[in-house]
Amino acid sequence: MEEKLNKLKEYLQMDKEISVEEFKDYYSGIIEHLNRDYSQMDQNTRLKARYICSILQANAESRSRRDKKNSKIFRKMSAKCMFWLDAIDYRLHKEGLAQADIEQAMSEINKNMG
Repeated sequence: MEEKLNKLKEYLQMDKEISVEEFKDYYSGIIEHLNRDYSQMDQNTRLKARYICSILQANAESRSRRDKKNSKIFRKMSAKCMFWLDAIDYRLHKEGLAQADIEQAMSEINKNMG
């Protein structure tokens, strides 16, 4: 997940948007990783995955409104990311983390992205 987070950091520091194809590739890699490894992830890795999903979800939602040609694709990506956000939150809550703890962790990750 560290590699995916580093790639996201690179994307966030770019001046222009990545192409639809590159966005799809990155998104697919994240979803594949979650589908394959989620049950074995430790809490720190799940928090990183949650951060990535939150950024992807917001970007896919924004692109769905601006890119009419690919709107349906981006809406589906946004929905899938929201599913993973909910699943990760559920598991973190089950482990005893409060929403405030999760938000604090997201804030810390965000600070490290700058």
